[in-house]
Amino acid sequence: MFYGEFRHNLDAKGRLSIPAKMRSECTDHVYVTRGHEGCLNVYTEEGWQNYYEDLQKLSTKKKDARAYIRMVSSRVNCCEFDKLGRINIPQVLRTHSKLEKECAIIGAGDHIEIWSAKLWDAFYEEYDDQFDDLSEKLSEDEE
Repeated sequence: MFYGEFRHNLDAKGRLSIPAKMRSECTDHVYVTRGHEGCLNVYTEEGWQNYYEDLQKLSTKKKDARAYIRMVSSRVNCCEFDKLGRINIPQVLRTHSKLEKECAIIGAGDHIEIWSAKLWDAFYEEYDDQFDDLSEKLSEDEE
């Protein structure tokens, strides 16, 4: 399980250090693809296989499903860790998620999210005051 919030800088070559606590849950590589709300999702081998199996359950007879599968699959990259625990995030993904320098690396349970620090701070601020309401609303959905 991935949890916590960490701040690291992206270097000029697009390399980002993944925190040791998170890296210890990974093998020598991870899968990076676009996420929601402007972040990148980072999956272990097993996590990516599970996510991809869920994608395959979508009906390819539906245009929206085909589009979603294409959007995710076309940009996924297998990124290997270097000796310093960094991954090289491809330019196309850095551009998509507006990664420039300061990044927020977020544990999201079964995966890691990489955010532009500015976007993460804005997202967190937007939802911070709604925390109790979100909890209540999601509890109602379970009933």
